[in-house]
Parts: sequence; structure tokens; C-alpha cells
Amino acid sequence: MTQPAPRRRGGWKQIATAAAAAIAVATVGGVITEIGPWYYALRKPSWQPPDWAFGPAWTLIFALAALSGYLAWQSAPSMRRWGAIVGLFTANGLLNIGWSACFFALHRPDWALGEVGPLWLSVLALIVVLWPQSRRAAWLLVPYLAWVGFAAVLNLAVVQLNYPFVEP
Repeated sequence: MTQPAPRRRGGWKQIATAAAAAIAVATVGGVITEIGPWYYALRKPSWQPPDWAFGPAWTLIFALAALSGYLAWQSAPSMRRWGAIVGLFTANGLLNIGWSACFFALHRPDWALGEVGPLWLSVLALIVVLWPQSRRAAWLLVPYLAWVGFAAVLNLAVVQLNYPFVEP
């Protein structure tokens, strides 16, 4: 017999947990995102958004992801399904941090380019898994999917303009 998912009236614990998880990923990613001389020396495509635009874009994406996580938690039909969703969000968060680590901390946009595919797929997997139980939760992740897709193209352009990279 399948155990029902954890649901509580009001959902404040779920909201706080989803927000804390999003803030944790954003904070770790932000700490390892060093915008300094190395970054400014990179050749970038003319169509890259201004540096100031990335903070607000990621803030919106993380807020939508937190809301998606909350709605997914509320709509999970069982503990097993809830656990799978938590696992997917966790994998996505780790991949998100991993991309920042490769690109900014290790100064290896080429490694980040190899990592952005799994990151994009993790967002797509969340959308596919959430769709049957909460279309709203799935739709909230579409901007994230689009942004990571755009970031992948931008990452490719940076690699093409600056290759080869040296070992850190």
C-alpha cells in the first residue's frame, strides 16, 4: 500500500523549506561566481545581456523554482513520489552549483559547457515528472528551462571565442 504524501494545512513548513532550498542554491552559486579580472578578460558575444541582468533573472528563476517545489510537495500523491521529486530538485540544485563552479571558480567555460547539458535535462525532467500531478508547478519551471538553454548557447559562444583553456 502506498503511503500518502506529507500534507499540512497552511503549508508554511513546505513554503519555508522550498524557499530555503532555493536560497541555499542561489547563495552557494553566488559565492562561487567571481566576476573579476579573469571574467572581464574573456571575449564575449555582442548579444550577451549586460552583467547586471543576470542577478534579477536568476532571482526570478529561483523564486519560481521555489514556488514550483512547494506546489509539487502539496500535490505529491505519495511519499515515494514526493521523495523522487525532492531527489530531482536536489540533483538540479547540485548541477546548477556545478555549472557555476566550472565556469567561475575553476575558470573552465569548456567544462561548464559539458555540464550545462545535464543541467538543462534536469530541468526538463522536473517539468515532465511534475506535469501529471501539477501543471502549474511544471509551467513555473519553463522560464528556468529557457534561461538554461540560452545560457548554454552563450556558454558555447564564450568557449568558441576563448578556446583553448588551461588547467587551473
